[in-house]
This record gives sequence, structure tokens and C-alpha cells, in this order.
Amino acid sequence: MFTRVSHHRYLLILGLVFAFEWALLAIDPIDRGDWALENALVAVIVLVLTATHRVFPLSRLSYTLIFIFLVLHEIGAHYTYSLVPYDNGFRFLFGFSLNEVLGFQRNHFDRAVHFCYGLLLAYPIREVFIRIASVRGFWGYFLPLDITMSTSMMFELFEWGAAEFFGGNLGTAYLGTQGDVWDAHKDMALASLGALICMLVTAAINLSLQRDFAAEWSESLRVKIFRPLGENTIKRMLRKRRRF
Repeated sequence: MFTRVSHHRYLLILGLVFAFEWALLAIDPIDRGDWALENALVAVIVLVLTATHRVFPLSRLSYTLIFIFLVLHEIGAHYTYSLVPYDNGFRFLFGFSLNEVLGFQRNHFDRAVHFCYGLLLAYPIREVFIRIASVRGFWGYFLPLDITMSTSMMFELFEWGAAEFFGGNLGTAYLGTQGDVWDAHKDMALASLGALICMLVTAAINLSLQRDFAAEWSESLRVKIFRPLGENTIKRMLRKRRRF
């Protein structure tokens, strides 16, 4: 079990393996401009994880899930997502075409990674919510799903903006729609589905192991403040301000 390895050493191993993969796939990518764009967010993620690993270390499980997602993303960055030769890999390893078996008419590596975005990153997001915002019950499952869905939407907007800004072949390679007008919608749907599956699995595990699961869920949905907020809160704040 990886719990036998110290937390620091385990994170160091993941970092070294990812650095090796990054360096290997940085050599002669299909489109250097697209590779650079794809790695912009990776650089931000790695910097954040590096800066917080002492003051806010995540669990080994969360780091592993993030690591797997970044590994997949680097493959897409090297080849550009629409040109990843996964079907050739299936032919070499198993002797058949995955695209032919499943009836695919396009390269679906990008779809798989968008699905993995939700499947792999919803749990680390849940861990952050629980440890910082102390969310419990229903909100510990809904909020990671909500954040995954919203960030997936934000990334599609980022892709659109980058494609419009750079234009030409670089914009087309980065956007990677492959002629599908519903590409962004399908990507967001798959990320949402991945996050939903992750949270359902997490809930099922907790249901079987956590004795107060039902009570915690019920308590999280109980109304804590019975007075309306909005304009009523503003009135109360104004009254308190006038007293001083």
C-alpha cells in the first residue's frame, strides 16, 4: 500500500515521474504553439500544488488522481488532442481497432480526458471543500460536482477566447472541435458525468463505512437561519450602522 511511503516521499515520486513524462513529451510535439497553450494551465496547477504542499497537503489519493489527469493531459498536449494515436495503440496491443468496434467517426481522446477531468478531480475538490469550508452531508457531494461543472464551462470559454485570439491553425488545433458544432456541450456533459460518478462512488463508500451518514446528510439540509436575507439583512445592517 502507498500509505507505507511517507507523504513527502510519495509526492516527490509523483512529481519526478510527471517531470520525466513532461520532459519526454516536450520533445518535438506535433504543434509547439498548441503544446505551449495546453501547458499554460498545467504550469499554474503545478505551481499551486508545489506552493501549498507544506501548508495544505492533500491526501495521497487526491494527489494521485491529479497526477493521472495531468499525465493524460500531457499526452494530448504532445499530439494535440485531435491527433492522439490511441487507436493505433489498440491495434498494436490488442490487434483490433477501438474506433471500429465502437463505431467512432472521430478521435475521441479529448472526450475521454474531459470525462476524466470530472472523474479524477471531483474528489480533490471535495477534499478542499471539506477541509476549508467544513461542508458536510449533501453539500460535500453537490459542491464538488457544481465546481467541476462550472470550471468545465469556464475552460470551454477560455478555449473559445484563445482560439479567437490566436486564430489560424493554432486556434483550430487548440479548440479541437473536429467539425462538431456541439463539441463544447459534449465536453461539459462528459466532465459533469465523470464528476457525478465520482461523487456517487464516494457517497456509496461513505454510506457503507460512516455510521452517521444519514444523520449528517439530514442535518446538512436543515434550515439554520429562519429569517429571510436579502433586503431584510440590508435593513438590519443599516439600523446597526445608524446606532454608531
